[in-house]
Amino acid sequence: MRASKPSFVGASPCSRRLVDHDHSRAGARSHRGKALTYSPFGGFTLIEVLVAISVMALMALMAWRGLDGMLRTQSSLQSRSDDIRTLQAGLAQWQTDLDQLAELPGTPSWDWDGQVLRLTRRSAQAPQTSADPQASVRVVAWTWRRDPGRPGGGDWQRWQSTPLTQRHEWQNAWNLAQQWGQTPSEASHAGQVQIHPLAGWQLFVHRGGSWANPLSSDAVTQTNNPAASSNANANGSSPDGVRLLLSLPPGPSGAGAVTMDWVRPTLSGASS
Repeated sequence: MRASKPSFVGASPCSRRLVDHDHSRAGARSHRGKALTYSPFGGFTLIEVLVAISVMALMALMAWRGLDGMLRTQSSLQSRSDDIRTLQAGLAQWQTDLDQLAELPGTPSWDWDGQVLRLTRRSAQAPQTSADPQASVRVVAWTWRRDPGRPGGGDWQRWQSTPLTQRHEWQNAWNLAQQWGQTPSEASHAGQVQIHPLAGWQLFVHRGGSWANPLSSDAVTQTNNPAASSNANANGSSPDGVRLLLSLPPGPSGAGAVTMDWVRPTLSGASS
């Protein structure tokens, strides 16, 4: 059925005006409601704001984790680089000490007792020739000292004296180096430098075309050539070659064995 329209037949003009006014007010309310509901300038709903905040928080978390990972990687690489540089500096100092061995009359340049290696080397101020009796020298000592609190259980350490020009000064420093290698005292700690954590070390000495007995920081292993073994320490002169083996504990610079060979710079014509 079709709805019939309201009839104004017989109605007074005043009644018609009231009805028209009511219809106009209802139309205005309907128009305002539509404008409030569908206007593009009405803002975001609460759900839209919460979704936007959640997305922004997720993006901030991802960015923070990425930045934290980059910082951790940079710190690890820096630690590894510092550790490698420290080890390289120690090996360079080891080679320099051997290169600068001083062959002085009546003065041993080399002594190894299975625990500490003592060297007599030219100081930085000394000339390249050892004929000058006033040339200053230094006594240098190397050892591996056990320390359960360090990585690998110990440290590779170096000790050196002040520049020496008198024989009695050298003798005092030579004895002090041995004391430092066995039972360090307050006086011997002044020249000590901690090089690098180590799990242990070994030395192999080459003299007269053959290797002498290998010596470690804990024990002395016998060799098949007793004469070469006795010459290695009793002679006191520098060997033809030295092989250094370092056992690196797990750490930033890696783990495993590091081998370094040294050959006496004045060596010539020696059989291998």
